[in-house]
Amino acid sequence: MSKCEQCIVREFSSLKALTKEELLKLSDCKTSHIIKKGEVIFEEGENVNGIYCIKDGICKLTKLSANGKDHIVKLVTKGELLGQRSMISDEPVNLSAVALEDMQVCFIPKSEVMGYFDKNNQFSMNVMKTICGDLKEADDHMVNLAQKTVKERLAETLLYLHDTFGKNNDNSLKVQLSRDELASMIGTATESCIRLLSDFNKLGLIELTGKKIVLKDINALKKMAE
Repeated sequence: MSKCEQCIVREFSSLKALTKEELLKLSDCKTSHIIKKGEVIFEEGENVNGIYCIKDGICKLTKLSANGKDHIVKLVTKGELLGQRSMISDEPVNLSAVALEDMQVCFIPKSEVMGYFDKNNQFSMNVMKTICGDLKEADDHMVNLAQKTVKERLAETLLYLHDTFGKNNDNSLKVQLSRDELASMIGTATESCIRLLSDFNKLGLIELTGKKIVLKDINALKKMAE
């Protein structure tokens, strides 16, 4: 993997505030890992003692509910950092991270990162802004669960997957989630999710081929999601 100062991915995260000297030092202490699809990066309750920078790939962040089911809180892609909140609060991670596809990640030890908080104010501000952004997303998601119907949430989630992660050459959504995972994201039972997808298919809003989903009428989905 490339050196931190040569890595374009850092421009998308808090690390963009680090100086060349700081990045050179970071390169010496980071470790690079290949994570295969389905593998766990870290588990809820684990002491990570650092942050992961995603160089390539997508993972899901999940929270174990009281009934023993994993609920998908967020999908995270290249350029983002994992573990910032737990590193600052000095607590075990609150979520699990699982690879949705093959990933390249770099692990940076906490001892190294925390030193930048004293020396680099812009880095500190970037981390705080990221955590504040996560809190805002969590607030919005909670309101959506309370006020929007399952149909509206499904339309919104399909558009989010399309706009954030893009599509394949055959126009299907690049991120292929199982029906269980999709149901988890919108906060409903798997059976309800399957039934709604079938309804969307019949209405010509989407096209289903196995796990693949093609959005056929984006404008109609936008109106439904409002």
